[in-house]
Amino acid sequence: MKEKTLYLISTAGFLMIAVAMLIPLIKGPAEAGEWFKYLYAAGAVIMFICSLLSPYRGKDMKLKRLFRIQSWGAIMFCAGAFFLFWEGGNLRDWIAFTLAGAIIRAYSNFAIVARQRKLAEGDNH
Repeated sequence: MKEKTLYLISTAGFLMIAVAMLIPLIKGPAEAGEWFKYLYAAGAVIMFICSLLSPYRGKDMKLKRLFRIQSWGAIMFCAGAFFLFWEGGNLRDWIAFTLAGAIIRAYSNFAIVARQRKLAEGDNH
């Protein structure tokens, strides 16, 4: 039950990041205001905390590696949040880190599901 709750909270954090990313892209960075930065940062922190609280505790080393890779996605989102608030940062900095985090997250999610299916079928290779 705990894993499902953390997964749902992490998904909510990811949706917060997605909404915060769309606001300045639709309205323009000058008209978006400041609130989207806080929404993005809150989503990044939520995802980071959820990744810390849900490590893989099984014996399969490939799944352990994939869960670590997934945690790096949350770290990328936190780096993107840093560039949102940094005076010297601009739009492309936080977008680059957001896209990198999203690619890492997408890859690891699909790979984790595929590996868990293989293990459930009895194939350990």
